[in-house]
Amino acid sequence: MKPQSFKNRDIHQIGDPVDSIQNVREHAYKELKATRDADSVRVLTTRYLGRKGILTKLLRSVSTLPPDQRATFGKEANALKGILEQMFKVALERFEHFAEKEEDWVDISLPGRVPAIGALHPLTQVMGEICDIFSKMGFDIAEGPEVETDYYNFEALNIPKDHPARDMQDTFYVSDNIVLRTHTSPVQIRTMKQQRPPVRVIVPGKVFRCDSDLTHTPMFHQVEGLLVDEGVSFGDLKGTLTVFVHQIFDEQTALRFRPSFFPFTEPSAEVDIACVMCRGAGCRVCSHTGWLEILGSGMVHPALFENVGYDPEQYTGFAFGMGVERIAMLKYGIDDIRKFFDNDARFLMQF
Repeated sequence: MKPQSFKNRDIHQIGDPVDSIQNVREHAYKELKATRDADSVRVLTTRYLGRKGILTKLLRSVSTLPPDQRATFGKEANALKGILEQMFKVALERFEHFAEKEEDWVDISLPGRVPAIGALHPLTQVMGEICDIFSKMGFDIAEGPEVETDYYNFEALNIPKDHPARDMQDTFYVSDNIVLRTHTSPVQIRTMKQQRPPVRVIVPGKVFRCDSDLTHTPMFHQVEGLLVDEGVSFGDLKGTLTVFVHQIFDEQTALRFRPSFFPFTEPSAEVDIACVMCRGAGCRVCSHTGWLEILGSGMVHPALFENVGYDPEQYTGFAFGMGVERIAMLKYGIDDIRKFFDNDARFLMQF
């Protein structure tokens, strides 16, 4: 006998109760065999065993049967219910198990997935490039403490307590005599105290000042340089910094030395380069002057040599200092220093 379809059909119109159970069994087996995933098994379970399911309606129809048929019908229906529950459960577990296996399966014929690889921060890259340029010119790299005494940070650099140059340094004071270093120049003093000339060092590192705007942050990075020997001249300073500018930017970048003042150098000069945006023509970035300041420099003041025990009549030297953020902003055309510290991956990934 061909199985009847139970879709959208009233259970009370099925006919003989025994035939109805048999038909339900055959249709359930046939539909379960046709399932292909866990979702289809869940749908089938609801159709047959749910609150409005086919078998549920059969069981509720017991009261409509003649009394002599109720016991047999109820027994058969409950037996079928137990069988279907077990079959649906086994089928669901099987499909879920296969689904988990598929998630762990790897198709070795597919192209490999390239993992995201981190990179050095742009400031670290620029600082490394600066150090590399000077290292190739024979400079050693020196480091020192970031928390300094007032003596090394100011007094030994010819900046006594009443000196007006202290107003140029917005200093973080830990105590009356301890500060967060405002420049890496204290390492120059420490190096000269430990080493007799010739001295040729660069000093990269963090420095701290109470300042925060588009071009300043409370913590930033500097690279300073010091060269001391017999017969060192301002011409040596100009030659060294010219090579550096041409290496860090390009050989077409013009530069100039502009007179300035620093307590630890005499004479002193600011170094400007032709605007990297307009090539000296004048634009908003360079305030239409065609020039951008990049670092300070000068010949080491004799007072510093006296503080470290060098004979200023025998030795001369030059020093320079630059902000790494300033170099990076000009090199990459960045107009806001705070972008270096926002940790925005979209910005950092460009480098």
